[in-house]
Amino acid sequence: MKNFLYLLLLFLIISSCSVNKQPVFIKVDNVKISSFKRDTIRLKAEAFFENPNDVGGEISTDEIKVIINGAEVAQVSSEEFKVPARKEFVIPLVVVIPAKKVFENNKNGILGGLLNSIINKSIKVQFKGDIEYKVFGFSKEYPVDHIQEIKF
Repeated sequence: MKNFLYLLLLFLIISSCSVNKQPVFIKVDNVKISSFKRDTIRLKAEAFFENPNDVGGEISTDEIKVIINGAEVAQVSSEEFKVPARKEFVIPLVVVIPAKKVFENNKNGILGGLLNSIINKSIKVQFKGDIEYKVFGFSKEYPVDHIQEIKF
């Protein structure tokens, strides 16, 4: 009888947690240049989500490429992010672009595009790739394709 009560209690706990819905990817926004130094350019952006589940999970963002003025220059680097249960949340996306990579690759017109951007005082930044959500062995990928023009 005691084992039956433990089993019943365990079943009630598991069935009361909803994991049947996936977190909702809302958008990527607020792309900004956070610092512009001699050797690196740092960009920051935010990915907005809403989690309707009673349990959290983890999100990784390592598969997102950063394309500036049509040329891939970096990837988003971040640690796995803990997803809160039943909340809207924001994941910070941080990009470090080596300045020498932009200047070395002038065969593809990046340098010309960068000089044109400086003259126009804006650059076109694109985030393209996948954000991966994991919980209890279940995983879901959210495609990201966001383009924003940054004025400086």
